[in-house]
Amino acid sequence: MLKRDIKGILGGAGLAAVGLFAAWYGQVNYEFGGVHNMGPGFLPVILGGVLALLGALIAIPAWFRAGAPVSTEWGSAGFVILSIAVFGGLLALAGLVVATLVAVLLALVPDRKLGWGTKCKVALGIALITYSIFSLGLGMAIKTWPWSG
Repeated sequence: MLKRDIKGILGGAGLAAVGLFAAWYGQVNYEFGGVHNMGPGFLPVILGGVLALLGALIAIPAWFRAGAPVSTEWGSAGFVILSIAVFGGLLALAGLVVATLVAVLLALVPDRKLGWGTKCKVALGIALITYSIFSLGLGMAIKTWPWSG
């Protein structure tokens, strides 16, 4: 029995599913238009179709090749999901920077290779990048600090 490349199959199928959904949603909810008179649904439908095609080009060959067995580290996955939930809960209360710091530190808890000093540096770096992109670069009206409005 051939051990299929499950990562390739699932990754390609996931991309194809997202692409098909985007194409369907753009087609149903927006006017498509044409090449010379593009409607708001033109780009989502075309890009969704391209993404679905690329996903199929990844998944189909993966079906015919052997792959390594897939193992999931459920503890790490749990901490990542928890960090996303905590980020969502803290964002309005503590602001973007603090919520990002806490979320990144939570996501890094299971990593035994990194010391806490390195984890804090990573969290600070990601918080700085997040602040730079969303507050400074895009000028989003988002609470930055716990004391800001």
